[in-house]
Amino acid sequence: MGQGGEPRRVQPYDAELGGAVARAQDGDEAAFAVAYRIVQPGLLGYLRGIVGDDAEDVASDAWLEIARDLGRFRGDGAGFRGWTATIARHRALDHLRRLKVRPRGTTLEQDVLDLPGRHSTHDEALESLSTEYALELVAGLPRDQAEAVLLRVVVGLDGPAAARVLGKRPGAVRTSAHRGLKRLARQLGVTGVTDEKPRTLGESG
Repeated sequence: MGQGGEPRRVQPYDAELGGAVARAQDGDEAAFAVAYRIVQPGLLGYLRGIVGDDAEDVASDAWLEIARDLGRFRGDGAGFRGWTATIARHRALDHLRRLKVRPRGTTLEQDVLDLPGRHSTHDEALESLSTEYALELVAGLPRDQAEAVLLRVVVGLDGPAAARVLGKRPGAVRTSAHRGLKRLARQLGVTGVTDEKPRTLGESG
């Protein structure tokens, strides 16, 4: 279980990712390529939600830093996803500062809310979307909600890991993600989005 009683979010490929990272730290270049292949789709989706069309350039900068600092990383596959998301976020914010585009300020939101169940309509609605359409909708959310949704759904982090990336309390991130998903569900008409097989945003299709 994670902090606050939340089950740790484990992705099916985390064991493979953890092994690849460990081999890459021992100098195995092919293993680094495996880690890149697993992490990059989610990382790119997250960055698209922050910097739009400049996502690939920012991701390239982030991967240079990830490769340079790989020896300092300690953790498993899930930890590596959080670590790379933190680096990517810093590069994205640097990029926005260079463009003199400031991210929207976040308002401190009430931590304690009646949050939806794990298989809520909001999650189902979001997971049934195509990547491009979903990212377009997410980009219209307030920044704190957009980042929380992207980290939870696209990168696949659990609440505490997403909170570490954003430098916030897990409750605040859960609140932002809940509000963002609720707003997206409203835009989608909630009940009508069940025809497609649900999939995560990191998957192509």
